[in-house]
Amino acid sequence: MTNNPRQTHDTLPFRLQLTPMQLPESAYQPIDAPWEEAESALGKTGDSKKRKGCELVLYPGESSEILVQLENLTNQTLSVEFTLDGTFPHQWCRVHGEGNEIPPRGTMEVLLYFHVAADFFESPHHWQVGQSLVLDYQGQLQIHSQLQGESDSQAESARDRNRQYHVTAPFALFVRPRSLYLNYLPELFREVDFIGRLLKLFEEAFEPDFNTLLSLWGYLHPLTAPEAMLPFLAHWVGWQWSPALSQQKQRRLIARAMELYRWRGTRWGLRQYLHFYTDLPLDEHLPEAEKHICIQELGGQGFVLGEAEMGGDALIGGGQPYHFIVRLRHPSDQWLDERLIRNVIEQEKPAFCTYELYIVEERENAAELQSSST
Repeated sequence: MTNNPRQTHDTLPFRLQLTPMQLPESAYQPIDAPWEEAESALGKTGDSKKRKGCELVLYPGESSEILVQLENLTNQTLSVEFTLDGTFPHQWCRVHGEGNEIPPRGTMEVLLYFHVAADFFESPHHWQVGQSLVLDYQGQLQIHSQLQGESDSQAESARDRNRQYHVTAPFALFVRPRSLYLNYLPELFREVDFIGRLLKLFEEAFEPDFNTLLSLWGYLHPLTAPEAMLPFLAHWVGWQWSPALSQQKQRRLIARAMELYRWRGTRWGLRQYLHFYTDLPLDEHLPEAEKHICIQELGGQGFVLGEAEMGGDALIGGGQPYHFIVRLRHPSDQWLDERLIRNVIEQEKPAFCTYELYIVEERENAAELQSSST
C-alpha cells in the first residue's frame, strides 16, 4: 500500500511505503466519528469506500506491526529521522530500526510495533465515567530527511544538495475485540464490522460458561478444585471435613478416600491414615520397630484352659486380646496433635480392639535405644 504523503516539495528523493503486517478480517468502519471527519483529521479527501490510507487492526493482548519501507532514489546518502504522533496513547507504540542513514540507491526498513493491554475493554484506566470508550485512532508518521555529500550524477543540481524534506504519512488504528463466532458465519457476513462487534457481546456472555464446562473436570478433582468446592467433594465421598487439617492435607485425603475405605480396619490402612495426618514418613524399607509409624500387634490370648501352656504364653489374671501398640517418632521441631491422632485411631481400628499410643521425639527415642543397648 503506497501512501501519498503531504510534502513541502513536489519531488521526493525517496519512495515511502507503509504496509500493515496484519490484514483486517473485515472492512472496519469508524465508530467514534464519521469517516469524513476522520479523513479530514488525516488530511484525506474523497469517499470513505475509496480510501487508500494504511489501516491496522489492534487486538488487545496481541501484537501488531506496520512496516515502513524507504528507498533512496538518489546517488547521495540520505539521513532520516522519524517522529510519531497521533490520538492514540504513545505507550502503545515502539519504533524499531537500525541506523538513520540510507546509502545511495539503498533501502531502509522500520517497524512500528503496537501492543494494546489485554484488559483494554475491562480496565477503567482506558475510559472515564460518562464518556464512551474510544476505539478508533489516527496516527501520523513524520519523516525528516536530508541529502548529504556530493552527488555522483551531474543531473542533480547543486540546489538539491543538503535540502531538507518533511513528509507526513497518515495511518488509522482500529481497536477491536477478537471474535470467535465470526468463524461460523459465511464470508459475506464477516465483511461487516458491525456484525463482528454485535457477536462479541454474545461471546463475552456465553464464553465464560462454555469454558467452565470444558474445564468441569478441574472443579470435581480434589487436587485442582476451588477451595469452596472442597466441603462438597468431601461430603460426596463421605469424608468428614476436619478444619484442624491444612487445605493441602484435606485435598490429599479426599482424593485417596475411596482407597482408604477399602483398607479400613487393617494395619496398612491405619498407617496410611497416620501418614496423611502427621506427615511422618512410611519407611517401608525399615523393620517395623524402626519405623516412624510403628504399629505392633501383640499375640497370645492369655491363660485359656486347654490351650495355654505353663511357662509359655500363660498369664495369671488374663491378657488383652486383639491389642496393639502405636508408636510415633517425630523430629523435635515437629508437633503432633495427640487428640487428633487418637480420633484417627478410634475411627480406623476395629471396635473390639484396644491399643496403646506412644508419641516420642526422635532424639529421646534414640537415647532410650542407647540406654537399653548398654
